[in-house]
Amino acid sequence: MAGIGVFICWCGENIARTVDVKKVAEEIGKLPGVTVAMEYKYMCSDPGQTLIRNHIRDDKLEGVVVASCSPHMHLRTFRAAAAREGLNPYKVEMANIREHCSWVHQDKERATAKAIELIAMSVAKVSKDKPLDAIKIPVTRRAMVIGGGVAGIQAALDMADGGIEVILVEREPSIGGKMAGLSETFPTLDCSQCILTPRMVDAGQHPKIKLYTWSEVEEVNGFVGNFEVKIRKKARYVDTTKCTGCGNCWNSCPQKKIPSEFDYATGNRTAIYIPFPQAVPARPVIDAEHCLKLTKGRCGICEKKCAAGAIHYDDQDEFVTEKVGAIVVSTGYQLYNFRAPETEKTKGYGEYGYGRFKDVIDSLQFERIVSASGPTSGEIRRPSDGKEPKTVVFISCVGSRDNNKGMAYCSKICCMYNAKHTMLYKHKVHDGEAHVFYMDIRSGGKNYDEFVRRAIEQDGALYHRGRVSKITEEGGKLIVRGVDTLAGKPVTVEADLVVLAAAMVPSKGAEQLAQKLSVGYDQYGFLSESHPKLRPVETNSAGVFVAGACQAPKDIPESVAQASAAAGKVLGMLSKEELTREPEIAHIDEKNCAACFACYRTCPYNAIEKAEVRDRRGNFIKMTARVNPGLCMGCGTCVAVCPSKSADIEGFTDEQIYAQIETLL
Repeated sequence: MAGIGVFICWCGENIARTVDVKKVAEEIGKLPGVTVAMEYKYMCSDPGQTLIRNHIRDDKLEGVVVASCSPHMHLRTFRAAAAREGLNPYKVEMANIREHCSWVHQDKERATAKAIELIAMSVAKVSKDKPLDAIKIPVTRRAMVIGGGVAGIQAALDMADGGIEVILVEREPSIGGKMAGLSETFPTLDCSQCILTPRMVDAGQHPKIKLYTWSEVEEVNGFVGNFEVKIRKKARYVDTTKCTGCGNCWNSCPQKKIPSEFDYATGNRTAIYIPFPQAVPARPVIDAEHCLKLTKGRCGICEKKCAAGAIHYDDQDEFVTEKVGAIVVSTGYQLYNFRAPETEKTKGYGEYGYGRFKDVIDSLQFERIVSASGPTSGEIRRPSDGKEPKTVVFISCVGSRDNNKGMAYCSKICCMYNAKHTMLYKHKVHDGEAHVFYMDIRSGGKNYDEFVRRAIEQDGALYHRGRVSKITEEGGKLIVRGVDTLAGKPVTVEADLVVLAAAMVPSKGAEQLAQKLSVGYDQYGFLSESHPKLRPVETNSAGVFVAGACQAPKDIPESVAQASAAAGKVLGMLSKEELTREPEIAHIDEKNCAACFACYRTCPYNAIEKAEVRDRRGNFIKMTARVNPGLCMGCGTCVAVCPSKSADIEGFTDEQIYAQIETLL
């Protein structure tokens, strides 16, 4: 193919500092088929794109190679520029001479030689490129949000206000998530419930939001724009359409000593309950494990007390299927489980005595103790004897930044809520003493550092830079032994209460949900975004987006911002009657396909289907594998496993790859 244009970018000095771009242009101009070879400081800029467009038009180019940075950055940019001049955008290639060359080499002469080879390979590939057409997919203009915490609520409200119907699925009896249980929020110390409750009510009453609480996603089928999601509505044993939320049932229930999940076992609930007074929906659910009627066939007091006749002990799990075009995952987080059996991920902190000493608690338990809606009505009391603690120790990074016992990553918000906890404690116990053991203070956010300084300078929290080695119990006191590396001496504190700032980890079942959605996740179970900078709320599974702490540890403002970003992406995607997808996906040569279905078994996106080949009269000829263009992500797994070489990737065919290799050799 004649008429290839090669455009080499300086990328400011990023490339030109290490690569002799003028020499590269001169050498590339000598290659067969290259009619234009030139360099420019910023090819992605408007003048740079205009330069490319002018040469496509004036020189009637049939292929373009841009040698610059990663295709993840600007391939779409250059393809769009080519398309405006009538060149098929899939006849544009990029040679990455920044990340693959200039950034990883110091020797300018050798880096220049490598850049020439990389560009020559791209020229060989573009010479074999064929025009491709974008894939058109019909779209269902509805969305689903999985997880009803603050991120899920924000995403659902933004999309519903944007005019599309939203299905909000929450596995707990009420939406609200972890934020609903917080006392106050940093850095303003405003009431968590005052911020969240109106949003919960809005979500519960919005005409375009369909709420499924006490429900879980069972199965996900389909593809972007056309998902079918099977939802398990767990037996509630209460007809929410009849229930008035009067409270007679839970007030009369004799089973009153069941540890409350909402209070993290610092308080109790009944067998029929709502998690907290502001719950949405404000309708109870019966705990089948503790209900005397369901376990032993006796009691039934709640049914007798219910004037509305809403109690149904014979309820069963129910399955419903919802069709949606996009899915936002906002399943949140849980705290590091100190009581979990020792595994590679969770080796525990037995030396801190969590589970053995009643007065060693985690940070969310402290939130409930200090909360006005908590089990002690906001009065700070020791779990062991109900007395007011005069000395409290807060320990940072318990499970975070610890390769041996916990997670290697920083949980991001622990320094901030430790500072908040010292303030809340001192505001209620004026003569109390608050100690904080920390590794480093990480307070990256607007007014965050000032907030930590306030805890130390105004409220008098005593900060010790160092780890705690051991906690023992002696004479009703917790003996906390640590070290202050700044003072260079050991520190021993006789504490009445110890609060562990535990690591944030993905919520239970996050990995299983990711597998149902064909979404990637890291070694810790956090869902993986498509690109950390350019596509931070998208995943590699088209039509599935992430928001909040399911993707990484986050605070409330960041979770809300990401939720709105995900909602904006969904609204943009569902604003059209049909979707346009990249055509660089797998295809099967059905004539050669041996129907072994190795591709069917190994495809990570379930994009391969078993299909029948029939003649014009409808007579069966044979079975074959077939690609669903809506599901395929072009990963190439099918190409690797196909024994008959019937699978190939559009835009990355064997012919194109071999042309690159031959050029290099």
